[in-house]
Amino acid sequence: MQKICTQSLPVPAIGVGGIVFNNRKQVLMIQRNQPPAMGFWSVPGGKLEPGESLAGACQREIKEETGLETSVKHIVAVVERRIEGFHYVIIDYLALLMNEENSFPIAQSDVAEASWISLEHLADYKLVTGLAEIILRTYSAYSDNQLAGLYDIDATGTDYILPDVNFAK
Repeated sequence: MQKICTQSLPVPAIGVGGIVFNNRKQVLMIQRNQPPAMGFWSVPGGKLEPGESLAGACQREIKEETGLETSVKHIVAVVERRIEGFHYVIIDYLALLMNEENSFPIAQSDVAEASWISLEHLADYKLVTGLAEIILRTYSAYSDNQLAGLYDIDATGTDYILPDVNFAK
């Protein structure tokens, strides 16, 4: 068995991301102004803080980075990213706007810009790896009212499982 030197390996951190859509077929995006992926566009998100729930961290990060209030719903993706000396396991949630009429994002906290981006123009932006596919699949399920992802079935904020659906064999 080969021994791996862990001195130079980054400690994995848990991150969250919030995928938020408006009624104009746009997704809420932020431009990162810090590493990793500085200058890239992503969904609002960040690291889980001690004592915080995953959904609570997602809601906080969206508010801190864009000023918008949301209701966090269900997990739509889990990704692992090792980039620029960082190692993140990121849990992406679908989040819904609390007030569609008052939904102008304002870049705050650690972001350079916050904006609604048309799904048709995602390819025009420098996105973090794999994000466009996650956004588009999430929108497809969301707009068709399909059950997709992992749900907080008992509203505890701790256990996310598949919804009760019949799977064809």
